[in-house]
Amino acid sequence: MDTQGLEAVFLANRDTLLRFLSAHGAGDAAEDLLHELWIRVRTPRGGPIAAPLAYLYRAAHNLMLDRHRAVRQAARRDHDWSDAVGATVAGQSDAPSGERVLIAREEARMAARALEAVGERAAAVFRRHRIDGVAQRAIADEMGVSLSTVESDLRQAYRAMIALTGRLDEV
Repeated sequence: MDTQGLEAVFLANRDTLLRFLSAHGAGDAAEDLLHELWIRVRTPRGGPIAAPLAYLYRAAHNLMLDRHRAVRQAARRDHDWSDAVGATVAGQSDAPSGERVLIAREEARMAARALEAVGERAAAVFRRHRIDGVAQRAIADEMGVSLSTVESDLRQAYRAMIALTGRLDEV
């Protein structure tokens, strides 16, 4: 059978080939696979084809398998890449966007300024307790102040941070 004959068989059975691909797991890719099959049918080949419809079904099946293998290979490659770079979601970077980095830096500068405004000791108490994880009693002993002074300084720092958070939420 020549190429024109194979094209005629394809065109006469296009809908059944599409249903075949969909029913055998091609899903949304069925139309794409059918188009790829059409391109292959239009490519001249040597020799007659004894059973053109069976040939088209076999070719459609092989294209579907090739697509499945390619998708599986790509997923494996993405997974391996994610493992190599330490990403938690395959194919996605864990690094924040440039915009998010700039916003975070600006918010950190604003927090530092808000802490400076409450005074040096209150800022130091806040950093030792919240960032370094030191207990309030230990901070009081380190700084030579009473526990109630440490608590008072923390309240001041917390109020400043809450006020800053409120201003940031308004924006």
